[in-house]
Amino acid sequence: MLPWIVSGLVLGVVFIVVSIPRAQAQDQRPYTAIIQNVFEFIQRNYVDEVDPQTLFEGTMGGMFESLGDPHSSFLPQREMEDLNDTTSGRFGGVGLYISKPLQAKPDGTPPFVEVASPIEDTPGWRAGINPGDLIIEIDGEATDALSMDTVLIRLRGAPGTDVKLLIRRGVNLEFPVTLTRAVIEVPVIKHAMIGDTGYIRIISFTPMTVTRTREALEEFKTKNYKNLVVDLRNNPGGLLDAAVGICELFLDGGVVVSTKSRIPGENHVYNARHRSMVPQDMPVIVLINKGSASASEIVAGALKDRGRAYLVGEKSFGKGSVQKVFPVGGNAGFRLTTARYYTPSDVNIDKIGIPPDREVLFPEFSTADAEKLNVLITANAIPVFVEGHPQADAAQVDGFARELNAQYGLDVSLLRRLIRNEQNRTVIAPVYDLEYDVQLQEAVNIFRSGTFTQLMKNSKTLKTLQDEADDALPLAS
Repeated sequence: MLPWIVSGLVLGVVFIVVSIPRAQAQDQRPYTAIIQNVFEFIQRNYVDEVDPQTLFEGTMGGMFESLGDPHSSFLPQREMEDLNDTTSGRFGGVGLYISKPLQAKPDGTPPFVEVASPIEDTPGWRAGINPGDLIIEIDGEATDALSMDTVLIRLRGAPGTDVKLLIRRGVNLEFPVTLTRAVIEVPVIKHAMIGDTGYIRIISFTPMTVTRTREALEEFKTKNYKNLVVDLRNNPGGLLDAAVGICELFLDGGVVVSTKSRIPGENHVYNARHRSMVPQDMPVIVLINKGSASASEIVAGALKDRGRAYLVGEKSFGKGSVQKVFPVGGNAGFRLTTARYYTPSDVNIDKIGIPPDREVLFPEFSTADAEKLNVLITANAIPVFVEGHPQADAAQVDGFARELNAQYGLDVSLLRRLIRNEQNRTVIAPVYDLEYDVQLQEAVNIFRSGTFTQLMKNSKTLKTLQDEADDALPLAS
């Protein structure tokens, strides 16, 4: 289930609003004239009256689709607003992560909006709305028939305005709640101590990311942290400046990332400008996976190439391009790829990704397992167990997992993890779950084993890895 606040996040490195360029090259004029003529012809001659905005959005969308670049696209007003919200990290709303199923659940429950988690110290949190609550109505209108976009529009709004919700908790309890919208700051990090190890999960790169990370590091310092884990898993990216700012916390000067374009003005080298906040002898492990993209890969690539961190997990997404956003046509805009970025060892990882120094994978489903899992989900057995045993301890979870193993033939460890995920859905999820997170387990084990220093000596830059891969290719005869 994706949280609604970040549902509009784009895998983008740079969000910079600039004025639309006036491209007037001679060889472009015939095409622009033809487009204008067809636009006007359709308005005059089509059998039904056509809204000019509809034609405008269709024309713009078609142009960007023809580029074949998933990161360049036209942004209608709603998408432009979402992008502004998510990259600024602040907006008017009620402070709830929500999801909405596409159809009724196996138990027949209509596809109402479901609360995944309230954001601490927001209107929804202060009103006592809990994870797992259903939002049945918004301002008197049932949510099962509303699209997710419509739900977002109804919940967001100007700070100080009210929205009335009808909440269903459990099977029979329903109660109304009136929330006064406020300026919501999207959580950009979560942090905690794991023994003497500081743990920071960076959720997205916004203007607040560096400040919040600094605050976490200051807290770790008071607790005498000896090691640090930076978790970039499932982080889709965000602002380039925020990624560079995070790297500056670890690097004493030197290159962080560079961008290269066919336009000379788009070529830049970004250096760490300040003395690092994290001691240079502090062991650092960065967690990555296939959901780590864009700005996340800038951080992971910079810390790896500069010999500052050891990477654990799985290969990252592989998005090494830079986008800018241009406003156009009133409140609309477009996003265009203008450059590619390169790590300190001068490597572009677009469509390649960053490999971890140590690969640690979660168990994958076989085709047979997927079929069994579908049967289990349809049976709704795990939600029923969690609802009937809200305080189930590890022994009870293990016992139920073994019952499911006997019935469905799925791996016990997988079943325990599914049960834990369902438990976390009905409470505010913990910052980390060391019992079930095998990648985080490995990071902590490396620190505890005392092998970190030797592992770092054997770590290779991305340039070295790419050169070795090229050398291993068979020569054409």
